[in-house]
Amino acid sequence: MKIRSFDDLKQYKKSLYGNKKTAKYTVLVGMATCGVASGANTTMTAFEETVNELGLKNVTLKRTGCIGYCFLEPIAEVIDEQGNSTIYTKVDKAKVAEIVSSHLQNGKPLTEGVIKPDMQRINLAEVKPIQKRQLRVALRNCGVIDPESLDDYIKYDGYMALAKCLFELTPNGVIEIIKRSGLRGRGGGGFSTGLKWSFVAKENAPVKNIICNADEGDPGAFMDRSILEGDPNSILEAMAIAGYATGAAHGYIYIRAEYPMAVKRLKIAIAQATEMGLLGDNIMGTDFSFDIQIKLGAGAFVCGEETALIHSIEGKRGEPKMKPPYPAKRGLWGEPTCVNNVETYANICPIIIKGDQWFNSMGTTKSPGTKVFALAGKINNVGLVEVPMGITLREMIYDVGGGIVDGKAFKAIQTGGPSGGVIPYTMLDTPIEYDSLVAMGSMMGSGGMIVMDEDDCMVNIAKFYLEFSVEESCGRCTPCRIGNKRLFEILEKITNGNGTMDDIRKLKELGRVIKDTALCGLGQTSPNPVLSTLHFFEDEYIAHVVDRTCPAKTCSSLIRYFIMPDKCIGCTLCARVCPVSCIDGERKALHSIRQHECIKCGACMDACKSNAIVKR
Repeated sequence: MKIRSFDDLKQYKKSLYGNKKTAKYTVLVGMATCGVASGANTTMTAFEETVNELGLKNVTLKRTGCIGYCFLEPIAEVIDEQGNSTIYTKVDKAKVAEIVSSHLQNGKPLTEGVIKPDMQRINLAEVKPIQKRQLRVALRNCGVIDPESLDDYIKYDGYMALAKCLFELTPNGVIEIIKRSGLRGRGGGGFSTGLKWSFVAKENAPVKNIICNADEGDPGAFMDRSILEGDPNSILEAMAIAGYATGAAHGYIYIRAEYPMAVKRLKIAIAQATEMGLLGDNIMGTDFSFDIQIKLGAGAFVCGEETALIHSIEGKRGEPKMKPPYPAKRGLWGEPTCVNNVETYANICPIIIKGDQWFNSMGTTKSPGTKVFALAGKINNVGLVEVPMGITLREMIYDVGGGIVDGKAFKAIQTGGPSGGVIPYTMLDTPIEYDSLVAMGSMMGSGGMIVMDEDDCMVNIAKFYLEFSVEESCGRCTPCRIGNKRLFEILEKITNGNGTMDDIRKLKELGRVIKDTALCGLGQTSPNPVLSTLHFFEDEYIAHVVDRTCPAKTCSSLIRYFIMPDKCIGCTLCARVCPVSCIDGERKALHSIRQHECIKCGACMDACKSNAIVKR
């Protein structure tokens, strides 16, 4: 069927509810990358085989995107006809048999391996007070709809926002709503989305372009991937709205080739929407036309920068260029171009349907709305979360994230990936918003959060992120190409036990110079991990330089393993597991380690049953 008007869309949506009898149970299996990696394909197959064997006609099975609790995958959610939900975790083949037998056949939900959701999803058709710590706006459909079904998307008000724009709003009216909402770019810098759209709209050019930046490259970040895998049509619809608002007829999704599932689902969504007349020529019978192409990136981190991304789409080397002119004036193929990231687009449709006042009633005055974060590192609840802006780091780590693994002490959190900085335990009550993070020497970035505990060395952390930036530098400008390499060499010197106090001075001075002189955002922000760790944890740098010790006992060149005379029983276990045979001692006699030969692998400490070996 072709949708040729707003009424056609409404009638089609109504038919999706009216022509099908609701099943007694709907089983949703999380089949984003996190679920599939944990065995969700096996889980889904087990449900299909068991339900078919038993002939259960009152059960609907549905694949869906990331439900959010990645650390508990595979996940299956059972929803009854009254809307009651039971979320089962770590669902293997044996668990499937239990769920089917007890819950689906006999109406008795299991009690073990069940979680109570701590999130609230927005419903575009109604307004409810926020009752949960997590509030899903950008992720509203992830874990709810089948991402490969356009019908499922339409049932949840899909393409209603685009229809409202085409039939009820002028292009300028759309831009004003986005401006008033206060939506800021969710990809890094936090620039006003509405203002960016207005710059493109003002350009008098025959051809304009819309780009979705899906080149998510931060270590530990998987926000954009999860949205594209779980709700691809929301991005297509939002890009079409941006096209209508700015006068653009062409859209490009620049996505890294390492996201095969997201690419596959985007292709399916584009084909289905085009066939139904929701993309392509004369959308919904209007004179507005908009097409979308997918462009695969090769995984270069620098192509997350908008001008480098544009060069890559054009078939050139992915290098940034000097600005101005900005892409809004001269972008892809020299034409006015609007570039936003995936999460930014994911917020557009709810804003159009529910209004700008609704959106900026969440979050804070300067950072309205919600933000998606990928929690990773030494945190119990690893996964995808979406919270209102303004939540504190303490609430994020302990309420949402479930605290630190093994009850260890929280030390710091890295926000903004390699471009961000560390925030120490002394600032746990800082609200998470754009300006407060920048003030601490970090940034929001795209939303990656790496949590660190007492066992993490801050000097080594800075070295890890800087090594990434050095590897990913395009090499075009000297500060980034050479300056970051020198920074890394100094950090390597310090962690190897050869640093001096003058090296600490050089790190500070060189880091500030690189920030001030690098060409693009990658180079300008790459010293942040170094400068922020120096600011908050300079004592650890001094310990490495002056005392030749690593307080966290992480830097192998600065640690030693010793056998305690009062505890060694001469069992010889340590000597037997040592890969370089550097432990001396007879059976039932005190053993010793030849320090100059020890490779610091820790095998002896792990093997010792009397806890006689210590690390210092």
